[in-house]
Amino acid sequence: MSVISDLRGTRRTLVFFLVPEFTLLPFSAAVETLRIANRMLGYRAYDWRLCSADGEKVTCSAGIGMEVDTSIAQERKYLGDEKRPNIVLVCSGIDVEAYDNRSVNAWLRETHNRGVALGSLCTGAHILAQAGLLEGRRCAIHWENLPGFAEAFPQAEVYADLYEIDGNIYTCAGGTASLDMMLTLIGEDFGENLVSRICEQQLTDRVRSPHDRQRLPLRARLGVQNAKVLSIIELMESHLAEPLSLVEIAEEADLSRRQVERLFRQEMGRSPARYYLEIRLDRARHLLVQSALPVVEVAVACGFVSASHFSKCYREVYGRSPQQERAGRKPTLASQKPGVAA
Repeated sequence: MSVISDLRGTRRTLVFFLVPEFTLLPFSAAVETLRIANRMLGYRAYDWRLCSADGEKVTCSAGIGMEVDTSIAQERKYLGDEKRPNIVLVCSGIDVEAYDNRSVNAWLRETHNRGVALGSLCTGAHILAQAGLLEGRRCAIHWENLPGFAEAFPQAEVYADLYEIDGNIYTCAGGTASLDMMLTLIGEDFGENLVSRICEQQLTDRVRSPHDRQRLPLRARLGVQNAKVLSIIELMESHLAEPLSLVEIAEEADLSRRQVERLFRQEMGRSPARYYLEIRLDRARHLLVQSALPVVEVAVACGFVSASHFSKCYREVYGRSPQQERAGRKPTLASQKPGVAA
């Protein structure tokens, strides 16, 4: 008898909690993977329902409205009966930092305390951390949100991985990474044979490792082939808060300062100092948009000796001040009052 037929009675119920402006791709990839699993198995092994804070329709970042099945008030009641879920997945996307709903946080904590597994798609780890559920836990979040998340929740062990499974906490970075995480869960339930069949249906050649890169390798991302330049850029990216001097960089690369200068002019079209400044300012831009850190703390986190020097450099590169950058952030979620249903 096959493993699948042995486990034919296995059933799982998932709740997808939709946050306004959630990202459609990771959500649909997760749901479609479950649907195909049911089709391959010949029975409904996986059930799911959609939930919002108040039970009302939620609009995703693509502007598509999604009707839901339940509210968090209904889900609280289900925790004590046969409709209790096996896992709740928080689905969010852009501007997640502005979403602060005390009722949602309390529901997630109660759900966790009742022994239900929790997870997130895309930027949903931010909401789990906000609810106090990721302290000392490994987790993953989209690379664009990682700097702000790390600053806001230093007790969480966040990685630039595709997904992380730490006990009964499941987090993924979004995009197609939700497909990999769901296939991993299905593999734990039914084995690799079913996973292979689902991959064939999805035209997917493999389930990626949790630790595969989120972003393209530097070589592909920057279109740079020179190994020395790539190693120097990696060194810069790992020393943003305490920038290295050009002399230190040259020593690490086993090159002279002049050679480093020449290589960057040839490959990057600018000096190494200018490139280093640009990547530090890019990190600062993410922190300004994704966190409530004071501007002076953002400056320090990105290796600037003073807020005034930081502001001068920022305006020079982006044409606006750090304060203007923050003020220009979309107010869609920020306007929600804590404790009021989204």
